[in-house]
Amino acid sequence: MKEKLHPNYKVVDVVCACGAKFRAGTTKNVDVLKVDICNQCHPFYTGKQKIVDAGGRVDSFYKRYGRK
Repeated sequence: MKEKLHPNYKVVDVVCACGAKFRAGTTKNVDVLKVDICNQCHPFYTGKQKIVDAGGRVDSFYKRYGRK
């Protein structure tokens, strides 16, 4: 392998806006990595995700093209 080709990889503390803390690997030159959202506060993982049908567009498409 070539020398000085790959970036330095280190393990840092990650702090989420919700207050959750965990450790992860990164090539960024920081000691603490701050993120806005994580798996503990993301709606998909917490089960609070809402699926919104934008104005019945799917139903109007089915009516227009004869699908039931």
